[in-house]
Amino acid sequence: MGLQGYLALWCAVFGTVALVGYARSLAGVTAAQRAVRVLGRIEQVRKPRHGSSQRDGIPVVVSFQDPSSGEVFTVTNDRDHGERITAAWTGREIGVRYPRGRPHAYQFSTGDLGAGRRGLGWPNFALFLIYVGLVVFAAIDWSWPWALIGFGVPWTLSGVWYMPQNARAVRRRTDALSSQPPVPGHVIAVLTDTGTDSEGGTYTSHTPVIAFTTREGTTVTAYCTDQLPDPTNSHGRNITIHYDPDDPAVFTPDLASEDRSRALDITCGTVALLLGVAAVVAGATLL
Repeated sequence: MGLQGYLALWCAVFGTVALVGYARSLAGVTAAQRAVRVLGRIEQVRKPRHGSSQRDGIPVVVSFQDPSSGEVFTVTNDRDHGERITAAWTGREIGVRYPRGRPHAYQFSTGDLGAGRRGLGWPNFALFLIYVGLVVFAAIDWSWPWALIGFGVPWTLSGVWYMPQNARAVRRRTDALSSQPPVPGHVIAVLTDTGTDSEGGTYTSHTPVIAFTTREGTTVTAYCTDQLPDPTNSHGRNITIHYDPDDPAVFTPDLASEDRSRALDITCGTVALLLGVAAVVAGATLL
């Protein structure tokens, strides 16, 4: 079988996967579409044990109602139940997703509860693999500069789409964090995890857990994964917290670092965009 035959087989296999996936989505029978999605409410927040692992998230008690039966369930996140809860307060709404008729198989979601609702992740990935196959074929059968064009065009388009949205999001975050005076906070625990890197060596990570009370009277417990100096020895430290009044899960102990992060993010985005443009120009020039 020649190169064209392998390409045809590649496209046929993943094209079938994509067509079946899109057909299932149009019929509304994907697992994501069949799942029940409701909003739960945090009823209780428990203090993480100092020295325990950060993999489990902040221990909470959540209640939610099954819309089909009307039954209210009160559950915890003491086992693997979807996304880790890294910021919690009493009354916070948490997304809950589970297979229809099986509320005990619940999964927590701290992001957009509607994300992935149509179940198009695998079909879209199959289309991406078809595109990769076509780019590789063009690079081998025609000339290698086609690889530069095939890489550069989608990279540039994604950069053009991503950069303005990201800049607006970063600006909104910075404005929200600086919209009012900070509040005092306290490091209530430091979580410790050990692991093995790709070379077989061991490493230890430390995650401070902070608690602060907003000016609106909400007591927040959250992981502080960066911007805190010497996290290993931070247990018991008093700190200052800037937070978003509309979403206390967005906070920082160092407002100045937000400006540095914003500048770095814009720089990296600009370099990435220029890299895509340069790839397209170089490929077109070398053809």
